Amino acid sequence: MGIIDVEQFVADGFAKVEQIVPREVGDAARALLWQRIGLSPDDPAGWTQPVVWTADLTGEGPFGQFMASPRLHAALDAVAGPGGWARRGSVGNIPVRFPRVPPADDRGWHVDSNTMRPDGTWGVSNRPATLLLLVLFSEVGPDDAPTRVRAGSQRDLAKVLDEQVLDPMQMGPLFDATGEDRPVALATGSPGDAFVVHPFTVHAAQEHLGTEPRFMAQMPFMLTEPLSPGQGTPLARAIDW
Repeated sequence: MGIIDVEQFVADGFAKVEQIVPREVGDAARALLWQRIGLSPDDPAGWTQPVVWTADLTGEGPFGQFMASPRLHAALDAVAGPGGWARRGSVGNIPVRFPRVPPADDRGWHVDSNTMRPDGTWGVSNRPATLLLLVLFSEVGPDDAPTRVRAGSQRDLAKVLDEQVLDPMQMGPLFDATGEDRPVALATGSPGDAFVVHPFTVHAAQEHLGTEPRFMAQMPFMLTEPLSPGQGTPLARAIDW
């Protein structure tokens, strides 16, 4: 098996890439994020919110190492084809989930916006222009609010989408029903691990039942052309057109 299990990606709509950077790089990124959110790993009394959002917009330090990772680039090549995706310099949005507080009401099943409309706004269609990457900056076990993924649900969603660009905020009932009988997998791992996720794979956050905050980035990688039938890449083979 290579850096990424391509056949698992085709079957399940997501696959793990272990250690796109060494663990110590993930630890360094997490240390910077603690500073940015103004909280401390040694002072749980300050953990009063279920989710604190932060971001990397510059790709400085360890974040740039994540984005420049040869292992990451090889995994994206394997899924989208060499030249099939565009590099990005920053990690982007980072939700930090905290234990010991009531959970946020943001744990519904969904897919991320993946199609740009002519007016520059984004929605969901059957011609996505992105794929999703999840990157871990902390140890994430089954109780540490790992992202839930309905394995294989990308095939179910592909059957109900068309070229109309829909607002994902209005698609809750559709997302709830899509792949509801599919097995649920958890995006668990260690600092420096990543998951490549198909743009149609239904996933959700969940309550943090562990003891240590979970640090994870979620980011789109732009495709160089919208996904369409006949491309032959694992990204296209993962759905039944």
